[in-house]
Amino acid sequence: MMAALEAVLRRPRTVLTVMVVLVVAGIVAYLTIPKEADPDIPVPVFQILVIHNGISPEDAERLLVRPMETELRSLEGLKELTAVAGQGYAVFIVEFNVEVDQDAAARDVREKVDLAEGDLPDGAEDPVIKEINMSLFPTIIATLYGDVPERTLYTHARRLKDQLESISTVLEARLTGHREELLEVIIDGMKLDSYRISQSELIRAVTRNNRLIPAGALDTGQGRFNIKVPGLFVTAKDVMSLPVKVSGDGVVTLGDVAQIRRTFKDAAGYALYNGKPAIAIQIIKRLGSNIVETNAAVRKTVAEFSRDWPKSIHVDYTFDQSKFVFSSLSNLQSSILTAIALVMIIVVAALGLRSALLVGISIPASFMIGFLFVGFFGLTINMMVMFGLVLTVGILVDGAIVIVEYADRKMAEGLDKREAYILAARRMFWPIFSSTATTLAAFLPMLLWPGVAGKFMSFLPMTVIMVL
Repeated sequence: MMAALEAVLRRPRTVLTVMVVLVVAGIVAYLTIPKEADPDIPVPVFQILVIHNGISPEDAERLLVRPMETELRSLEGLKELTAVAGQGYAVFIVEFNVEVDQDAAARDVREKVDLAEGDLPDGAEDPVIKEINMSLFPTIIATLYGDVPERTLYTHARRLKDQLESISTVLEARLTGHREELLEVIIDGMKLDSYRISQSELIRAVTRNNRLIPAGALDTGQGRFNIKVPGLFVTAKDVMSLPVKVSGDGVVTLGDVAQIRRTFKDAAGYALYNGKPAIAIQIIKRLGSNIVETNAAVRKTVAEFSRDWPKSIHVDYTFDQSKFVFSSLSNLQSSILTAIALVMIIVVAALGLRSALLVGISIPASFMIGFLFVGFFGLTINMMVMFGLVLTVGILVDGAIVIVEYADRKMAEGLDKREAYILAARRMFWPIFSSTATTLAAFLPMLLWPGVAGKFMSFLPMTVIMVL
C-alpha cells in the first residue's frame, strides 16, 4: 500500500491532471444536476374511487366499502388502508411500506380491485385507480384571467395548454377552473308529436349510434384488414344528421326535431383571480427534471405565446416552487461559503498563508468530485445534500492539516519539500484513513433507517460518504 502511494505521489503532473479533470467534471455535473427543495421519495400510495349515483353513505359503506376492504386487506406490504363512504361514492387510500416496489404494488392493487369488482352492486361504475406521487404535484400555476367571454378565455387557455405540453421537461399541463364543453340538444315537443316519435325512440337512437362498432376483419388473400363502423359523434353536424326515424324514403334526423348548440355544463363553482373570471393551468414537471429550468421555460413559453393576445387577457403565476427551491439552495450555498471562509481564517491563523492555501484546495476539490458522484448515481441536489456538504467542511480539512503540519516540520528540519510531503503522506496515511473510516462508520447506520424518514435522511450520509 505504501509503495503504491509513494508511486502516485512521485507523479505530481499526473495527479494534478486527474484532479483538474475531476473538478471540471464536477462543476459540469453541478450545473446540470436537477435541483429541488426536498428529496424525491417515491411512496407507493394509491387512491381508488368507486361511484354509485344516488347511493347513501350508509349503503355505500355496506355495499361498496366492505367488499373492497375485504380484498385490499390481504395486500402484501400494506401499511395503512383508509376508506371513506359518501353520498354517491366510496374512496379508498391504500398506502404501502416504502420498501415495496411501486410497480409491483400497482399490479397487486389492480388485481385485488378486479376481484372485488364482481361483488359490487350493478349500478356501480368501474373503480378508478389513481397513483398518488408527491413529485407529480404542480410546480407552477399559470392563471389566465380577464373580463372576456368564457369561451374566449377557454379557447386561449386550451391552446396555451397544448403549447406548454410541448416543453420536453413538462409531463402534463392541466386545466382547472373551467367548465366542460358540451353540445346542448333542445327537443321541440311539437315536432316530435308531428313526426310521431316517442321520447324512448329518440333516446334509443342517440345511445345506439354514439359508439365505435368493430366489424371484424376482411381477408382478401393478400392481406388481412380490420374493419370498423365509425359511429362516434365528432362534430355538431354529426349530431344533427343522426337518423331518428325512417319511414319509406323519408328520414327524420335529430336536427329536424331539435335545436343543437355549443355550451358548457352548469357551473358547480366559480374561479376568480383578482376578482375576475379565471382559468388556471397547473404545470407538472417530469420526474428527475430540473424544477428551476422547467419553470423558467414555462414562463418563457407563456410570454412568447401570449404576445399577440388581447390586452384584456392577463397571465399571472402562483405557487412557483422554483422560487422556494432557489431561495433555499442559495441560503445553503451562502452558509457553505461562510463555513469555508471561517475554516480558512482559522487555518491561516494557525499554519500561515502558504499552508492554508494547500489545505483550502481540498474543500472545493472534494465538493466538486462529490457532485460528480451525485450525478453519476442519479441523485438530485436538495437540502439534505447541501446539509451534508456543511457537515463535511470541517472534517475535510482535518487530514490535510495533519499532513501539511508534519511536512512543514520536516522542511524546518532541512528536508526537501517533495520528500517532506511524501514522508508526511506515508507517515500519516493510516491515522487519517482510520479517522475517516470511524467518521463514515458513524454515518453508515443512517442508511439502514427504515421508512419514509429513513429514505429522506439517507441523502445526508450518502453525501458525507461520497465527499469524504
